[in-house]
Amino acid sequence: MIVLKSSREIARMHEAGRLVARALDLVEQMARPGTSSLQIDAAVENLFRSAGGELLFKGYGAAPGRPAFPATICASFNDEVVHGIPDDRKLRPGDLLSVDVGVRLKNYVGDAAVTVGIQPLSGEARKLMATCREALEIAIDRIRPGVKWAQVARAIQRHVEAAGFSVVEAFTGHGIGQQMHEEPQLPNYVGTAADEIVLQEGMTFAVEPMINAGGRKVKTRSNGWTAVTADGSLSAHFEHSVAVTADGALVLTAR
Repeated sequence: MIVLKSSREIARMHEAGRLVARALDLVEQMARPGTSSLQIDAAVENLFRSAGGELLFKGYGAAPGRPAFPATICASFNDEVVHGIPDDRKLRPGDLLSVDVGVRLKNYVGDAAVTVGIQPLSGEARKLMATCREALEIAIDRIRPGVKWAQVARAIQRHVEAAGFSVVEAFTGHGIGQQMHEEPQLPNYVGTAADEIVLQEGMTFAVEPMINAGGRKVKTRSNGWTAVTADGSLSAHFEHSVAVTADGALVLTAR
């Protein structure tokens, strides 16, 4: 069931979103050669705790054969698509680092992601990052009441494929509110039941294109979490939490 949010609830989500935005600013400030994703993880955790936030990712998703996620952020290097576990690897020139962060503040959730490039980057890496960021912007521009999700998903897919890249199909955007994952599931490509979802004022969800320089297929590492491109190609990930308003999309995690 899709839960529509009141203006008061959206305001609470905006508070959480602003804290997420501060975390992404911190990520971009720290992402330099010689810094590890563990150091970034510790800094974001300190920010969230000092602001009274509840860590959203740490301890999430334990399942048979898979431990709970052990960190505050997801930190994914190069061919890692999403759900990378922070470690002591040092960032090096040419790396792409995709960082997904989420927090619960006053019972409401904010969730967003950014891909950071460690200069100098290859031309392919620069184009991949730009295309993914543009796909997110294109999607947000199309969000308004009465629009079918197919119109948004088609715009994402066309932009990505026109650049010669592929949309990851294994992971989707999702509703968000008091929980990180609510209904609906919102793929970044057309041809699913979600195509017929009509956006309504009060809907809140995370829009998060993940795109690969090569094929769309992914596989999961033995840790049960980290998804990587099946062909070893680079990947990028950008995400915002948004609310549907009468005037279009309100970006709750804007910086």
